[in-house]
Amino acid sequence: MEGTSSSIVIDDTTLRDGEQTAGVVFSKKEKIAIATMLDAMGIQELECGIPAMGKDEQASIRALVDLGLNARLITWNRAVREDVEASIACGVKAVDISLSVSDIMIAHKLGKNREWVKDQLKRTLEFCKKKGLYVSVGGEDSSRAEIPFLLELMSIALEFGADRFRYCDTLGILDPFTMFDNIAALRRGVPELDLEVHTHNDLGMATANAIAGIRAGARFVNTTVNGLGERAGNAALEEVVMALKLAWGIELGIETKQFHQVSKLVGCASKRPVPPWKAVVGERVFSHESGLHTDGVIKDPANYEGFNPEEVGLRRHLVVGKHSGASGLMERYRSMGIDMSREEAKVLLCRVRSTAQRNKQALTDKDLSRLYLDNKADNWAA
Repeated sequence: MEGTSSSIVIDDTTLRDGEQTAGVVFSKKEKIAIATMLDAMGIQELECGIPAMGKDEQASIRALVDLGLNARLITWNRAVREDVEASIACGVKAVDISLSVSDIMIAHKLGKNREWVKDQLKRTLEFCKKKGLYVSVGGEDSSRAEIPFLLELMSIALEFGADRFRYCDTLGILDPFTMFDNIAALRRGVPELDLEVHTHNDLGMATANAIAGIRAGARFVNTTVNGLGERAGNAALEEVVMALKLAWGIELGIETKQFHQVSKLVGCASKRPVPPWKAVVGERVFSHESGLHTDGVIKDPANYEGFNPEEVGLRRHLVVGKHSGASGLMERYRSMGIDMSREEAKVLLCRVRSTAQRNKQALTDKDLSRLYLDNKADNWAA
């Protein structure tokens, strides 16, 4: 399954689940900027908010609708008529209607039973389809629900006109093998209904679980920029797209060169700075210090880089520090306009490593200039 695939759809939920990160609030202006950039990159669907939250949220969603984006805008709703009516009032044509589907949540969150959940799904879906809406049925806590019950809900969803079913690993408790098995079972059981995977990162496996779900037959996948989201976050947009591209050979037609830019935008708007080592978009994930690695990268970047940093809007950094070698040091000085022989570099390398060890950090251009001049002065004195 290699090449370009238009069948897999990214439903980015930065503006909904991402904003549900504790303490995060996006202004209307920020939401417009994020949505516009994601749309320009080619993201196919944006989960853009929760209209039932009130007038401010509704105004933001209406502003997004008025942009006339290519991406489909979808809102999150409880599976109740009032929530859906609020979404319709915002001008959206697609909704996610969410129900708790695990026995523990049905009993201890809703205080209901399975029959109530099924009846509520039928009533809400019937109303949605009468209004001509595209509908994703969201199964909250699907990963703790029994597969036979999920299949029953999917059959009802299909009968009443739903367009897809969202399998949610709400607590982020799955591993990729279990995710694959569960999605494959649902795919076999009700093959006519599209599946969507929504994964959380509580065990550090959100991206892996998302990819496993897709591989098992899900066509839709939820992501957020930088993996923003409740608790430990969601599957990161940039990780999912690049993993599909590099590990599975699937191109989604998304402009990945904008990943760094949108990452910075969301990091700033959320007041959650992106760690320099963040996978795919961190400022320093293409940094090299080790002498062996740096020498290999100088000879051919493909030796130690799985993809070109320019593919995601980043650039390569050759770091000079305790583990540097002569090749890396020569290249770094060359970038500063200073050419030196390998013999000179080997002599200077002792001072470089000693300084890095003492300062417990990499050397700056200023540090390197000083060491170079000091070394020259010592040679003259000799």
